[in-house]
Amino acid sequence: MRVLITKLDAELPTPSYAKPGDAGADVYSRIDCEIKPGERALIPTGIAIAMPNGYAAFAHPRSGLAIKYGVGIVNAPGTIDAGYRGELQMILINHDPEESILIKRGDRIAQLVFQKVEQAEFIEVVDLPGSNRGIGGFGSTGKS
Repeated sequence: MRVLITKLDAELPTPSYAKPGDAGADVYSRIDCEIKPGERALIPTGIAIAMPNGYAAFAHPRSGLAIKYGVGIVNAPGTIDAGYRGELQMILINHDPEESILIKRGDRIAQLVFQKVEQAEFIEVVDLPGSNRGIGGFGSTGKS
């Protein structure tokens, strides 16, 4: 799949896959930012993209930031629609109860996973067909 990219900050690296076979391509912070405990911040990446219709990009947290510093993405995964052309920005949150995290310009802050997506046709009906599960949810299948 071809993804067109405009670098809004020529000095930052182009998104890339760290290892062959990786699902997520790393994206980078365009700014320096301190995120205090429990706070969130909107971090620009310095890129805009265009992908074919029928695809979406999903911004996932980086596991290294999560385990080392408690950093996540508030709306993980963040959805980037095929028609969006603005700068990609990540809503990071610091889950650490005591320590601030310093995000530096050029740090890897998230990873993009591209997937084919379908559009649903919604058909209103009075009753839904039955299923083995029925209306059970929220722990209805047991503890584990």
